[in-house]
Amino acid sequence: MSQAVRPLALKSDVVLMGAGIMSATLGMILKELNPDITIQIFERLSIAGTESSGAWNNAGTGHSAFCELNYTPQKADGTIDISKAVKIAEQFEFSREFWSYLVEKNYLSNPADFISSTPHMSFVWGNDNVNFLRKRYDALKASPFFKDMEYTEDKKIITNWIPLVMRGRDSNQPVAATRMPWGTDVNFGALTRNMIHRLEKMKGVTVHYNVEALDLDPDGKGGWDVFVRNLLNKQKGKTNTRFVFIGAGGATLHLLKRAEIKERNGYGGFPVSGLWLRCMNEEIIQLHHAKVYGKATVGSPPMSVPHIDSRMIDGKKELLFGPFAGFSTKFLKNGSLLDLPKSIKFDNLIPMIFAGMHNLPLTKYLIEQLRLTHEDRIAALREYVPEAKPDDWELLEAGQRVQVIKKDKKEGGILEFGTEMVVSEDGTVAALLGASPGASTAAAAMLTLLPKCFKKESKTDAWQNKLKEMVPSFAHSLSKDEAVLAKVRNRTNKLLGLST
Repeated sequence: MSQAVRPLALKSDVVLMGAGIMSATLGMILKELNPDITIQIFERLSIAGTESSGAWNNAGTGHSAFCELNYTPQKADGTIDISKAVKIAEQFEFSREFWSYLVEKNYLSNPADFISSTPHMSFVWGNDNVNFLRKRYDALKASPFFKDMEYTEDKKIITNWIPLVMRGRDSNQPVAATRMPWGTDVNFGALTRNMIHRLEKMKGVTVHYNVEALDLDPDGKGGWDVFVRNLLNKQKGKTNTRFVFIGAGGATLHLLKRAEIKERNGYGGFPVSGLWLRCMNEEIIQLHHAKVYGKATVGSPPMSVPHIDSRMIDGKKELLFGPFAGFSTKFLKNGSLLDLPKSIKFDNLIPMIFAGMHNLPLTKYLIEQLRLTHEDRIAALREYVPEAKPDDWELLEAGQRVQVIKKDKKEGGILEFGTEMVVSEDGTVAALLGASPGASTAAAAMLTLLPKCFKKESKTDAWQNKLKEMVPSFAHSLSKDEAVLAKVRNRTNKLLGLST
């Protein structure tokens, strides 16, 4: 991908801040809806998709709610709430449809570069957890999304599914597992770079690498002046646009705070970093083929749900365990230690204080995680891989996540563990805050953004027809139509080269 310095256009229809999966998705959708639209993308690094979208930085690839237990909480009356799981599963199907459209158009030439079939499993032990997983399975089976889910407490079957997890395990320990054959592994870094590479070839699209966005000010005419700086030659520049999307990962909060819109008030952010244990023993790597999620430690953030995870990264099979939580005041992996203190403003100080007071277990959890030694982490790994040896695993730094803090009338301030779209009243500025499930729901997030930011165009027959072509089922409720869902999955499996 070319990284030559490109001239800054004085004006463009759209500015996308950050060359991650969100900006790549929105840019591709807009160019399909309007081939004449002009777009400038500003990326502070030299390569697209290497921060939150990067494979080594992404805490969960292919989130579809098949195995993530935090998406199906148990309520006070003992019942399982599956509403979030159903919503995320549906949104992931929209992403698959959109990627299939790009493959059909030959914008993505080889799906195997970014997606592969990988079973998604949940695994628990202990009577209480087994009971929970059984209830979860019974509740999920009522939804067409999870109809093909398998459940067992039979150790022989589980051993056949995940021999690495069962080898050396106490034979008297109660265990249970669910398995979804429709699971996938997605390398969002590779997907992002392929999409950005295609966008670069389109007329009217310019990607500026090593250029960071500094500020955005209203131009008095309904648009925005965007101020940027080239990190190689330190030169500053300005461009004008009628629409700005801030999809800069951890840097989004800073840029949103600089936008003069009322919707920015009250938002803050709390950074949580991550660490992986990466397997270095090829024999062990090849013995495991699944994404196996367990139950999170009490007080831990959802992004820290432990999992033993098979992944394809740059054409090589990898095996990761984690993530373990860490703490840094940086908002980006390549950010500044001053990111957190600089984000504290008069309008978000009270929400941040109250959010901190209401989340003392999280603080305690982070302190405990920071004190872990390699042996401590191996001990945690042995709950999933009983025969794990310290020399077979190395510690890698994962990405930074900035959890959303926002005002709340009742609580004063709350910490959100999802993603949130902030859109100005006139629709000329949009920003995506938060983390999980993030990348997996990019298509749904950007399609939902369109009628808020391109109100007139979204109502036209031309746009409506094109949207149906890109994501045919977006206007339907897949959660209520099993026949349509089956048709969608069969089609996307074929186009994406996945197991059927």
